[in-house]
Amino acid sequence: MPGANERALEKAKTIPADALILDLEDAVAPDAKAAARERVCAAASSGDYGRREVTIRVNGIGTPWHDDDLRAAAAAGPAAVVVPKVNSVADVHALEAALEAGGAPDHTTIWAMLETPVAILRAHEICAASQRLSVLVMGTNDLAKELRAEHVPGRAPLLTALSTAVLAARYAGKEILDGVFNDVSDLEAFTVEAQQAKEFGFDGKTLIHPGQVEPCNTTFAPTPDEIALAQEVIAAFEAAQREGRGVVTVNGRMIENLHVEQAQRVLAVAEAIGALR
Repeated sequence: MPGANERALEKAKTIPADALILDLEDAVAPDAKAAARERVCAAASSGDYGRREVTIRVNGIGTPWHDDDLRAAAAAGPAAVVVPKVNSVADVHALEAALEAGGAPDHTTIWAMLETPVAILRAHEICAASQRLSVLVMGTNDLAKELRAEHVPGRAPLLTALSTAVLAARYAGKEILDGVFNDVSDLEAFTVEAQQAKEFGFDGKTLIHPGQVEPCNTTFAPTPDEIALAQEVIAAFEAAQREGRGVVTVNGRMIENLHVEQAQRVLAVAEAIGALR
């Protein structure tokens, strides 16, 4: 959501998204950044956004606004600070130190955007650099530009980078969000790309228009059949434990702990998405 737009910040209170990124970077002109910073920090600390995680995207490392953005965000205490073009462990450590120096509460985490070739090559190091870093966000537009790759259906030029980033996130136990889809008028193509992201293992997708929220929620939400199967798996496993049985089957398939964990996640995702709709 553009941080300079008061109407957009107000509308964000009604959007059924899991998280909001109140933007001080690309969506704000240079001469409006100071005013946007004040407005966004007030919004982030207002408590007016319900269950939505409210995050602040600061301007990038090395820009004239970065340090002031971090200080203000630390004081506001949002759910997270989203940082563009995080390229190294040193970047993460500097961000962590700045947030701590600014008095950021423990709940304010770092969402690191991976937008360059070097960030992809160092993704596992970046992921593991700090406990405060909780989420990776793919910056697919900038990454495509840096790679000199074309935006094509199926995103073949980006698949290596996307899967590398998912591997890094899972290695370090972090969440990871896919990048944006640029054509806000083509919801059919958006849904195809969101499905691809889900299949790759992404935990969600970053969005640039409210119209993309519902198809994204629908894509990432478990289906009624998946929910029913998850409930059946958990019930069967719990019944087997009570009865002292070591072998559990559901619909002819052997059930192990890993299947129970997957089933529990299915139900948790369904509950989280349903609560925001």
